Amino acid sequence: MKNFRIFLLAIISLSFFLQSCQKEDINEPQAETETATDVQNSDVSEAIISKLSDFYLNPDGVKKIDFLLPDGSTTVMYEVEGDINLTEDQIMDLRFGSGLTDRNYHTNNLVSQGRNISIVGYTGGGGFGLSSKERTALQWAVNNFNRLSGVSISFTLTFGTNYQNKDMVVYNNPNQSGAGGSAGFPSGGLPHKFVQIYGLGNYDTNVIEHVITHEIGHSVGFRHTDWQTRQSCGRNTNEGTAGVGANAIPGTSSGYNPNSIMVACFSSNEDGEFDNDDIIGLQYMY
Repeated sequence: MKNFRIFLLAIISLSFFLQSCQKEDINEPQAETETATDVQNSDVSEAIISKLSDFYLNPDGVKKIDFLLPDGSTTVMYEVEGDINLTEDQIMDLRFGSGLTDRNYHTNNLVSQGRNISIVGYTGGGGFGLSSKERTALQWAVNNFNRLSGVSISFTLTFGTNYQNKDMVVYNNPNQSGAGGSAGFPSGGLPHKFVQIYGLGNYDTNVIEHVITHEIGHSVGFRHTDWQTRQSCGRNTNEGTAGVGANAIPGTSSGYNPNSIMVACFSSNEDGEFDNDDIIGLQYMY
């Protein structure tokens, strides 16, 4: 993989609706942010703050937001640590998972084995539709998954505006600043449905492919490989297990590997392809 580091955050949504983002800055790493519109910090109750703290999520700066959907409608969520989005019910229903120590990690919940995932690249108006370059990148990202041997899940990709009956929709968020992506984690045997990208128009197709592949990776259960340190972002920050689990995948190498497509932050030189440990991880999970 190529390496000009920028931020790829992704966080948590299992039976929860957590979102993972990827954001970038050309000259220095920069935290990614979730696609959302601020509402009011004063709306955050002490019960919410206490629950987040119990699950090792930093409550500083938590805010209520209107999370943007591809049809332009919004749903109220809480934005935590800049890129974790949950509803109030999801926060209050958090349960502890396990956290282990290897390099590639997966959430407690995964997509049902053998499932063919219907995924649509959104082509609607209002700035939500994918550009031609982004559609090509999405096709390449889907190819990344479908070409793997020894993996039971697969994807069927279409393009259009009818996303309601699809397992996953990839769309642009025209209201988000910076550049990157946002997704979540599986629940109920299904992948996380909503995958946002934003601000990627000036990047080449390989970088966009990387961002989309990364976010789809979260949607089928990958955690960041460096979730304990966010080393790829130039930080020393532990994302925590956050109730969804961070389960080490046997056979993946220990220690920091900057070439994994699932590191928290990305670069402008990415080639968009899986590292060997990413492949081992998918083969283990599916």
